[in-house]
Amino acid sequence: MTLNTVALELVPPNVEDGPERALDDARKVVRYSAETGLEGRIRHVMIPGMIAEDDDRPVAMKPKFDVLDFWSIIRPELPGLRGLCTQVTAFMDEASLRQRLGDLCAAGMEGVVFVGVPRTMNDGEGSGVAPTDALSIYRDLVSNRGVIVIPTRDGEQGRLNFKCDRGATYGMTQLLYSDAIVGFLTEFAKNTEHRPELLLSFGFVPKVESRVGLINWLIQDPGNAAVADEQAFVKRLAASEPDQKRKLMVDLYKRVIDGVGELGFPLSIHFEATYGVSGPAFQTFAEMLEYWSPGSPGPI
Repeated sequence: MTLNTVALELVPPNVEDGPERALDDARKVVRYSAETGLEGRIRHVMIPGMIAEDDDRPVAMKPKFDVLDFWSIIRPELPGLRGLCTQVTAFMDEASLRQRLGDLCAAGMEGVVFVGVPRTMNDGEGSGVAPTDALSIYRDLVSNRGVIVIPTRDGEQGRLNFKCDRGATYGMTQLLYSDAIVGFLTEFAKNTEHRPELLLSFGFVPKVESRVGLINWLIQDPGNAAVADEQAFVKRLAASEPDQKRKLMVDLYKRVIDGVGELGFPLSIHFEATYGVSGPAFQTFAEMLEYWSPGSPGPI
């Protein structure tokens, strides 16, 4: 079973902002969808389970609403939309994680990406269940079991192959600011029979990125030339006028879709407005989907 969807990421707001902020975000989605022709085309909300990360995060991490609480607030405002989420596994024991996943599925989460420790820790650290173990342990509970895919990361081919062996059914990419995913999936297709669904992730870059640098921080990988190129593209996007910014993002989208479309992977699209839902972000997403959207026979 594939998701075959367009998913919009909505980050749970800070607890201190109250449920009103969550409702405001949901109502913005409805309004901007109607204004840009995306009404009915976004089929899932993707809600990340947030945990504290590095101290140098450009935007301070404050306590946020739990995924389930946030979903319960916004779901009535978004009729017809279904849920996806990420779940950190590395700090929960097997029984607690099973209960949590059961609650997520019962609440209407149709796919869960299993996430490990933050960058400040090494793989395998954490007292709970490793994401790769969760993929096999909870096969009976979660139909769509996802993993994060970072095409520029060293060793990622083998990492994804192992995760598929363990039971991953889909991969959600890190935000894509180059077409590196094309070469990555081309090689992956040559070397394995696995064809997981890919949620290709694209993020809008507003001018505020030039001052804050959150997206630059999110995609960082010091010493990796491929990521340095992506960070340079993010800076260019942030400094561009709206029409040029939109053209640059749509051109990237076309290169990615054209490059991976014939490789045999089921494809879905994941959109992210890192600094919050906005009209310009939705205008850009709408233009991208005019070229191709899940369920289309091919690029227009």
